[in-house]
Amino acid sequence: MHYIPREQSTFAFSKDNTPVLRIKSGEQVKFQTNDCFSNQIQSESDLVTSIDFSKVNPATGPVYVEGAMPGDVLKVEIGQITVREWGVISTLPEMGVLWHRAETRTKIVPVENSSVAHFNERIHFPVDPMIGVIGCAPAGDAVPCGLPGDHGGNIDNHVITKGSIVYLPVNVEGALFGLGDVHASMGDGEIGGTGIEIAGEVETTITVLKGKSIPRPFVETSDSWYTVASHEETQNAIQIACEDMQDLLVEKWDLTPTDAYLLMSVAGDVQMCQCCKPSPVDVVSRFRMPKLENLPRLLD
Repeated sequence: MHYIPREQSTFAFSKDNTPVLRIKSGEQVKFQTNDCFSNQIQSESDLVTSIDFSKVNPATGPVYVEGAMPGDVLKVEIGQITVREWGVISTLPEMGVLWHRAETRTKIVPVENSSVAHFNERIHFPVDPMIGVIGCAPAGDAVPCGLPGDHGGNIDNHVITKGSIVYLPVNVEGALFGLGDVHASMGDGEIGGTGIEIAGEVETTITVLKGKSIPRPFVETSDSWYTVASHEETQNAIQIACEDMQDLLVEKWDLTPTDAYLLMSVAGDVQMCQCCKPSPVDVVSRFRMPKLENLPRLLD
């Protein structure tokens, strides 16, 4: 298995980034990651108002995948995710749905064996570490790692965890893939602006899929398929994610657009990945479709 240390990271997805590793399709890579604050917060006396925001949301990489060309799909299988013994939760001024009812504060949360968070002396809960930033370089201008887009980026999708498969559109030769912003735990929507932000290590298997194309990120779990879309308007983000799922169901499950729409309405779910940031920063939505018996896979 290849290994990339956290020092080999970038703050933007860009076709101009120099790869830190070249691999063949199907090889395994372990990514060591910083937390989203680049470890600038070390105690509860350190507030987000005092950090350098040009150094947030680093993505370890990028990785050049041999044979990956524009129009292909990059399949990223997520293996074991291990995290540091403590993480950071923070409120952010003018960010999040309840910022007007909260102080700007930092909370350090112990995390036991990458599996239990100790919020305080009374409140403990199991965690399932997930990846917030994951993507390939866009074909056009560079995109800061803190922003989402059709290339992936900061999509903050809490179903991207151990056992998930992330499918990403390849936009440039070699894909230039990276990931970071691990959370020990994050609620759907990330309403306060942070999860339990934490450094960690992520094991992956990265494969190029030829003869397939997708417009935006797509996630597979053991029981569901997810399309993922971002837009500065919530309703538009939802609509794009739904359209992507409808297109897949028409193509793979031999449904008419209307039948796919009807099925989605009764068996699927609109869900929010991230809705904490003020406009014009994008909202990220996903549409979940359960895997149904006797029907073909939607990708792969």
